Amino acid sequence: MTATGTFGLSTEARNLQWLLGNLVEEVPGVRSVAVVSSDGLLLLSSDPVVQQTTTTAAEPARPGGPRGSSADLATIVSGIGSLTIGAARLMDGGGVKQTMVAMEDGSVFVMSISDGSLLGVHATPDCDMSVVAYHMALFVGRAGHVLTPEVRSELRKSMESPR
Repeated sequence: MTATGTFGLSTEARNLQWLLGNLVEEVPGVRSVAVVSSDGLLLLSSDPVVQQTTTTAAEPARPGGPRGSSADLATIVSGIGSLTIGAARLMDGGGVKQTMVAMEDGSVFVMSISDGSLLGVHATPDCDMSVVAYHMALFVGRAGHVLTPEVRSELRKSMESPR
């Protein structure tokens, strides 16, 4: 897990970390996972699988940033969530339940958890999308009632603390 570990965290926060770890370990094709608050802050994330890629002079290696791909995934999840919520409002479509973006080299899934929080998954291009979506729904069902304002605050603080 990317957070500072489980020392000092409540049972609820540790359970959410465990659920997230399970999602990454048990679902084939999942590269990384992030839980983002309604204001776009990273609450939980998995340690992404580091992909060794060959870079050329035209494509230099991309720096990781302050939290590497976890921060990138959180930004993407927050942006996709905001975009789809706006689209749903314009189309009178109601609440957004799930969004999926299929790319040549992977997929991104975004699912609503509770009061604006989002679960985002980055998966391989050959993942079984229905299996990923099913396990995301299980996570949301288990995590939704646990992700209280107090637990969100606790998780935010654990992500901000130095490693």
